[in-house]
Amino acid sequence: MIKTIQKTPEKVVFISDMDISLANSIRRSINEIEVLAIDEVEIYKNDSALYDHIIAHRFGLIPLKNQKLKEGKELQLKLQVQGGEVLAKELGSDVVYPEMPIVTLEKDQELEVVAKARMGKGKEHAKFSPGIMYYRHLNKIEIAKEGEKHSELAELYPEVFEFEGKLKVKNEWASVLEEDDVKEFKGVAIKPTEQLVFFIESWGQIDAEDIFNEAVDAVSSNLTELSKELK
Repeated sequence: MIKTIQKTPEKVVFISDMDISLANSIRRSINEIEVLAIDEVEIYKNDSALYDHIIAHRFGLIPLKNQKLKEGKELQLKLQVQGGEVLAKELGSDVVYPEMPIVTLEKDQELEVVAKARMGKGKEHAKFSPGIMYYRHLNKIEIAKEGEKHSELAELYPEVFEFEGKLKVKNEWASVLEEDDVKEFKGVAIKPTEQLVFFIESWGQIDAEDIFNEAVDAVSSNLTELSKELK
C-alpha cells in the first residue's frame, strides 16, 4: 500500500507499509543510479580570490541535466569570463540551475576553465548522487478530550497540529515527535506504527519519482545477479 502525500519533480513524500529491510535496500540503491557530473576541471586562468582546488570543487557541485553517455565518453563544458559574478549558466544549457553562483571576479580579473563531465554512480563519489532518500516510522497521534485545550502544541509544531477552538492533528506524517515530547500535555499520545514515511529529494539531474523507480530497478538487478551467482 502506498499513499502519496506530496509529488513534485523536486520532492516526493509517501506512506508505505513495505518491510523496513526492503525500504533500506531501496534507500541505499540510489547510489547505484548513473548520473552525469563534472569529474575533471582544467583551469587555464584564475585571477579570483579562490584557490584552483576550491574552484574545481564548486564545479563538481553543479548539477547537470542527466543524459546517457557511452562508457568512456565525456561532455566538455567551457567557461571564459572577465569581471562580475560568475554563474553556472556560463557553462551552457546543460546546467540544471543557471543562476548558481561560482565566484565573483573584480573588474580586471578573469576565469578560464574547461570542465569534463562523465557518467558515474554515487557509490564512487557523492557528486554523482542524484539526490537523497530517507524514511521514518509514521507516528499515530491520539488527542483525547482533555488534550484538545493544548493550543501551545499548534504553536510549537505548526506542521503537525492546528488549533481552531480545539487542538487537531494537521499532518501526522510530518511528526518527528516521540512520546516523551508530549508527556507534559495530558490527553495527547504519540505511538509509532509499522508504516513508513518516505522522503525523496532530487538535486535536479532527474525527477524525484525517477530516483525511486531507478533505485528499485537497481535492487532488482542486484538480486538477479546474486541469484545467478548462487546457481
